Amino acid sequence: MRSKKNGIVREGKARRVFHSPLCFLAPSLIGVMLFSCLPSLDVVRRSFTNAAAGSWAGLSHYREVFANEAFRLAAWNTVRFTAVCLPLLVGLGLFVAVALSKVRGGQTIRAMFLFPMAIPAAAIALVWRMVFDAGGLLNLLLVRLGLLTQEARPDYMGSGAAFWVLVFTYVWKNLGYTVVLWLAGLSAVPAEIAEAARMDGASERRLFWRIILPNLKGSLYTITVLSFLNSFKVFREAYLVAGSYPDESMYLLQHLFNNWFVSMDLDKMAAAAVCLGAVLLGAILLLQRLWDRED
Repeated sequence: MRSKKNGIVREGKARRVFHSPLCFLAPSLIGVMLFSCLPSLDVVRRSFTNAAAGSWAGLSHYREVFANEAFRLAAWNTVRFTAVCLPLLVGLGLFVAVALSKVRGGQTIRAMFLFPMAIPAAAIALVWRMVFDAGGLLNLLLVRLGLLTQEARPDYMGSGAAFWVLVFTYVWKNLGYTVVLWLAGLSAVPAEIAEAARMDGASERRLFWRIILPNLKGSLYTITVLSFLNSFKVFREAYLVAGSYPDESMYLLQHLFNNWFVSMDLDKMAAAAVCLGAVLLGAILLLQRLWDRED
């Protein structure tokens, strides 16, 4: 009888332990459902209806979006920007993190890498104009060095070079965050394995490729996904510098969505947002599957 009573008590404790995490997670889950999932489902619904009349439109909005020349230009620039920035940021961040991991007392240097993230977007836009304008600091320096003449000073933000200015700004702003994530992954690599490999005569290059890099697989996935998502958040600086209609080389999907919002093209916005969300979700799931397959 006593053992049966103890069993009931233990079962009650187990239930309380099981339900306690749900009590802590419930507010966040409810918030995500109300402010993220339900609005997203409503956008999907609106992409198949007319905003004004509320009537069923089928796939007509999607056909209009894909036939839109501005959408094709913005989509191509966004894909190009992500394809250039993602490997550049991940690779450069890993290189800097490995170098910093070998420096003793590198806390000050690490803090310096995080400094760009603390600068407001308006201040970054002001620096852009001061440096990359036709009469800016970069052209002034090149003229002083004799590499340019006063008459041949280019306007970087008004030409195809604007794309590479955008790439430079994205890498500069997000490099510190990426380095910190890489350093966290490097600190989790067992030091005993590296020491054993050194004692067996492994060079630093072989140690990196055979020991350290395979142990950074989890960090690589996290950094790749975060960098991929952050590449779609570079709109603020570009908008503050060049406005709603910048040079074609840096006209991104965010510019297009902003212009459609101003002109109240809600039907196109809903359809394009669904397409973009599907692409982002598909890319993340594909990365997850590739990582799981390698396991």
